[in-house]
Amino acid sequence: MNGVEMLCVRCGLCCDGTLFADVELRRGDDPQALRKLEMPLFEKRPGKWAFAQSCQCFDGTHCRIYEDRPRRCRTFECGLLKKLDKGEVTASEALRKIASAKRLARKTWALLAAEGHPQGGAPLSHSYREAMAAPVDLSDPEAADRRGELMMAANELMQWVQRHFLA
Repeated sequence: MNGVEMLCVRCGLCCDGTLFADVELRRGDDPQALRKLEMPLFEKRPGKWAFAQSCQCFDGTHCRIYEDRPRRCRTFECGLLKKLDKGEVTASEALRKIASAKRLARKTWALLAAEGHPQGGAPLSHSYREAMAAPVDLSDPEAADRRGELMMAANELMQWVQRHFLA
């Protein structure tokens, strides 16, 4: 079993909105063909198409258009997968790192939901930005504590992701 088969189906952080807010199409990708596969695209900049995360083609463990997925999806390898392939981490260490990242993401999403930003709408980074931009209700004695807890959880997740998945 290779690293992709071992890790990717247990992870999905590159597809679920945790690592990325959107993915730009690359040269050779066919926007019309992807739309026919029910991938919603948007024009990020003039002539530059992208799709938002979480990816509508990701079912939680698998890509339903895997054989026809965009070029960026075909070529992306997270830092953890690269470290596994180089023998710098074992499979069990990599799986523990994935489990930790998912735990941190769940905690952050739970705190975002408490602030009115439940998972399933926008990518994590967008939901976090919106939650942090909202004014704190000073009539609620616990509001500042919740906001601080959200900041700490998001920071811990971002550092973990940066260290283990994007490095």
